[in-house]
Amino acid sequence: MGSRFPSHKLGNGLYVSGRPEQPKEKTPTMSSIAMPYTGGDIKKSGELGKMFDIPTGGSRKSGPINNAPTRTGSFGGATSHSGQLNSINRMVSGGSGSVSLKKTNSGPLNKHGEPMRKSSGPQAGGGPVTSRQNSGPIPPVLPTTGLITSGPISSGPLNSAGAPRKVSGPLDSTGSIKLQSSSIVNNQAVTKLSHGEEYSFRKSFPKSILWSIILLFVMGFIAGGFILGAVHNPILLVVVVILFAIVGAVFTWNTCYGRSAIVGFISKYPDAELRTAKDGQFVKVSGVVTCGNVPLESAFQKVPRCVYTSTSLYEYRGWDSKAANPEHRRFTWGLRSLERHVTDFYISDFQSGLRALVKTGYGARVTPYVDESVVVDINPSNRDMSPDFIRWLAARNLSSDDRIMRLKEGYIKEGSTVSVMGVVQRNDNVLMIVPPPEPFSTGCQWAKCILPASLDGIVLRCEDSSKIDVIPV
Repeated sequence: MGSRFPSHKLGNGLYVSGRPEQPKEKTPTMSSIAMPYTGGDIKKSGELGKMFDIPTGGSRKSGPINNAPTRTGSFGGATSHSGQLNSINRMVSGGSGSVSLKKTNSGPLNKHGEPMRKSSGPQAGGGPVTSRQNSGPIPPVLPTTGLITSGPISSGPLNSAGAPRKVSGPLDSTGSIKLQSSSIVNNQAVTKLSHGEEYSFRKSFPKSILWSIILLFVMGFIAGGFILGAVHNPILLVVVVILFAIVGAVFTWNTCYGRSAIVGFISKYPDAELRTAKDGQFVKVSGVVTCGNVPLESAFQKVPRCVYTSTSLYEYRGWDSKAANPEHRRFTWGLRSLERHVTDFYISDFQSGLRALVKTGYGARVTPYVDESVVVDINPSNRDMSPDFIRWLAARNLSSDDRIMRLKEGYIKEGSTVSVMGVVQRNDNVLMIVPPPEPFSTGCQWAKCILPASLDGIVLRCEDSSKIDVIPV
């Protein structure tokens, strides 16, 4: 019997009204192809390897893999990744099938996606290792020394692998000495001093007064000789001779003992306190030395961290010997070579404890009174006893023939006690000692028969550094 309302039967046997519901089409699901087991090797990961510009060699193209299990959905599916690993492991252990897996370094990946490898020892695979190509250069591996250096690694004695750098040709000390001496000379922060900066009575005595005295004595000798010949009275001539002998003795005394008198004057000059010193005041400061930005090194003994170095070579001239310089007289020691350098340094005042910057570099005017000690004494009998001295002469293109030579060296090392004479200059919170605008006169020392002498620039006074104790800084 029919009905106007259609009905249909359900699966459990009940009848319900209405037409049966049409089956809906299944929504397409995202399917992903299972990735093959890479064993930690990024070269077998397909598209991921291309992102890092890694040559995949025989890697498979993106697409479906034959006879490979698929998984549906995002988190669940018919086959899991662990099942895939188990099936591959069974294939490898059983030795069946045509799939052959290469031995790889399985393990964690680094930040670039590569397997982490140890740098020491050979690689596990034993074959050639293909380096990863990046868009930028790979920085060199620094040697594990703990030192932080400036500049490229190629500028040091080690190469990029940490091994000693190979240099073409023989390596000797002559080249290093020449490079060091040239760098010191060309450095603007280092002042190169000549022999004229030290005290000399002939140079410090005014030329106009000297020529006036010579002219007066010449006129006195002429007048005394004329009176002696005309009147036969030798009184004027005797007086002129006595005065000439006295003046000559004073000049000779000042020439021989003038330097020691100046050193005594500097030692007796009262020390000033930097705390109470005014701007523009000429003071003497005694204290401990500290190196500035450019420390020096002595030329022969290689004493490091110095603020002043002096190396002088003297030669003795006999009757038939060669002269060391154009003014070298016979049977005396003459200066043949001189290397004297000074740079900016700090001094800590003993009186107030303040620290001041002494501006002796960059071509400043400096008058040093630093004692030197004899380092090498060479004569024809012991010439071969000092190979270092022979190399030192060869580095400076000085002949080493049969001459009697003496090498002296003096320096002011960091921690030494020195006395500095100069003008105080205050610039905000910076306390400096600069050269005076005019030479400083010592005045007459009547008790010692010493005539006035002039001290130009900053005066440095230090005893022999090899005989005094150096304070560690």
